[in-house]
Amino acid sequence: MRVDGREKDQLREIEIETGYQPLPDGSVLITWGETRVLCSATVEYRVPFFLTGKGTGWVTAEYGMLPGSGNRRIRRERSGAKGRTQEIERLIGRSLRQAVFLDKMGERTITIDCDVLVADGGTRVASIVGGAVALRLAIKRQIVERKMKEDPFRGYVSAISLGVVGNDILLDLCYDEDSKAIMDMNVVASESGELVELQATAEGGTVPLVTVNAMTEKAISAIMEIIIPIQKEASAE
Repeated sequence: MRVDGREKDQLREIEIETGYQPLPDGSVLITWGETRVLCSATVEYRVPFFLTGKGTGWVTAEYGMLPGSGNRRIRRERSGAKGRTQEIERLIGRSLRQAVFLDKMGERTITIDCDVLVADGGTRVASIVGGAVALRLAIKRQIVERKMKEDPFRGYVSAISLGVVGNDILLDLCYDEDSKAIMDMNVVASESGELVELQATAEGGTVPLVTVNAMTEKAISAIMEIIIPIQKEASAE
């Protein structure tokens, strides 16, 4: 029995509230267990300099943990994003770019801002899941307002965390489990079930390849069967 009473393969409850902020083109509050992340999508009619004049678009992300999101005060990164924050931002951006055909977006940038309100494990995967919904809502708004001629959306991208705790593979780690894991893993996959990204770190000891493969299969199964349907329902697909 896990610390919160769940079974090994049982996810925490996931809720996605859309329209949480009225002004961004797309906005959601994702609640994943005790973790809460506000994800907003903003469209700007310009692209990074290396894409200027190429007729293609861009999707990028910013991530931050608010001071009261953890069990201690987290200082604001006023002088720029630090190493961990930059790594998470790049992960979110890389993942969400797989949800669109950039060459069908036109020269516009969609920025996904992910602000962690409460952190209890899995903030980066919650940011990807919520960010994909915010991205979809922003694109749909662009189409309804006739600012996009065609739909560039390829399909949902989703993610989940899991780890080896003791001798068990546990899906969807809360903070207490994550801090005790021999190996923790973040898996990002597309709506078609293909792997987008895999991050795995063994800090408490080595892990056999067969275990890593089993973890990846469990993660993609949960993404396909549980999380992507929640994303689609939230986006009213």
